[in-house]
Amino acid sequence: MPRKTSIALAAAVTAGLPLALVVPAWAHGYTTSPPSRSYLCGTHKVTNCGEVQWDPDGVEGPKGFPNSGPRDGTICAGADGRWSPLDDQRGGTGWPATKVTSGSEFSVKWHFTAAHSTTSFRYFITKEGWDSKSPISRASLDLTPFINKSYGGRQPSDGDVHSGTLPQRTGRQVVLGVWDIADTGNAFYQCIDVDFG
Repeated sequence: MPRKTSIALAAAVTAGLPLALVVPAWAHGYTTSPPSRSYLCGTHKVTNCGEVQWDPDGVEGPKGFPNSGPRDGTICAGADGRWSPLDDQRGGTGWPATKVTSGSEFSVKWHFTAAHSTTSFRYFITKEGWDSKSPISRASLDLTPFINKSYGGRQPSDGDVHSGTLPQRTGRQVVLGVWDIADTGNAFYQCIDVDFG
């Protein structure tokens, strides 16, 4: 290899190395059915999503919800500013919502890009009469999960489905899915918009 080519190659590798070290690891998972806000942004069915459009499976934040974890108003984004468009209620009706019925079975399907040792998957729903124009807070949620699936440290499989019965509600609501990781201090947060009609 000619000396100039070797020097150019070495410079390119050296210059690129720091860039490679700061790229975040490809992340972890999101709900596909019903579609979460993350999924809708990642598939470009919803725009103006910021960075989540390129990393819909990375919506991760501190675990411990509802006693700790993301502060109120940042729950859908896992308290990470990169995902803050997920906390925007878009006027209360700006996110596509899946039609559902009170008392029916509600099933949530996940897609995983990296499995983790898992404590549980828990699903919370907003209260009747919550303010749909304000970001999700603990006060807007029923803090008793209507679905609670324990994993006891095992890893989930791609396509895992969690099911439970929807409580009585009317109008637009939000389901918050929390994937609690067993061996880190984080959890993954997914907001799913639903419409009871």
